[in-house]
Amino acid sequence: MAIQIKDLDQIKVMRRAGLVVAEIHQLIREAIKPGMTTSALDAISAAHIKRSGATSNFFNYHGFPATICVSINDEIVHGIPGPKIINEGDVVSIDCGAIVDGWHGDAAFSVGIGKVDPEDQKLMDTCEESMWVGIAAGKNGVKLSDIGYAIEQYINSQGKYGILQEYGGHGIGTEMHQEPHVLNFGKAGNGPEIIPGMALAIEPMITRGTHKTKVLSDEWTVISNDKSRGAHFEHTYVICPDGKPFVLTALDGGRAELARFGVEISDLLA
Repeated sequence: MAIQIKDLDQIKVMRRAGLVVAEIHQLIREAIKPGMTTSALDAISAAHIKRSGATSNFFNYHGFPATICVSINDEIVHGIPGPKIINEGDVVSIDCGAIVDGWHGDAAFSVGIGKVDPEDQKLMDTCEESMWVGIAAGKNGVKLSDIGYAIEQYINSQGKYGILQEYGGHGIGTEMHQEPHVLNFGKAGNGPEIIPGMALAIEPMITRGTHKTKVLSDEWTVISNDKSRGAHFEHTYVICPDGKPFVLTALDGGRAELARFGVEISDLLA
């Protein structure tokens, strides 16, 4: 399947979807605390999606029963919200998305609850920074694999972490998951050229131990084989018609974070 290329008007609708996701992230960050159930976080997301006039791209996706994924500690991705209680010291990963007028947004973050192990905090910091490194590397005119190469090099520079192999980023647009698949590792200089109109979800997933995973009996929740804790970060970004990037799921479009790499974001969505 060909990579979907968006025009500016379509990108503007994707930005609206991305802002709904960014707002959900903000609401969950403000609300999450020890003693909460994971289903309470899903209720926050569902209410904001409804309030925004958007729809959920997670709910009923291949039968998934909620509007967010909540994955705790050794659960890396795709955890199903329910009665599970969030505890002090947990590493909690939240993944959510929204659709506005047929166009998708998708983003994820990990957060430590209360006082966390410094090594868990470093895990999250490394994963988040690798995402920004990948977005900064994914400039107009480079090859797709330059993103995964940059992510892997950064993660490996920070310590011994397991980089998930079976899961990665993806194209996004009128569907949540489109071509191309974006690896979080590999050699530079391969794959299609990144061009204006291309939208990608960049999402590194790492653990403090092995990269090997298994899926639980619920057929969704992905855990590390050695029970090591994991982190997951994701943003949707696009190359605008002016050749500059814009992070559709960041409240500021990624301006502050990408400026650290000397990358200017597009003003076309301001």
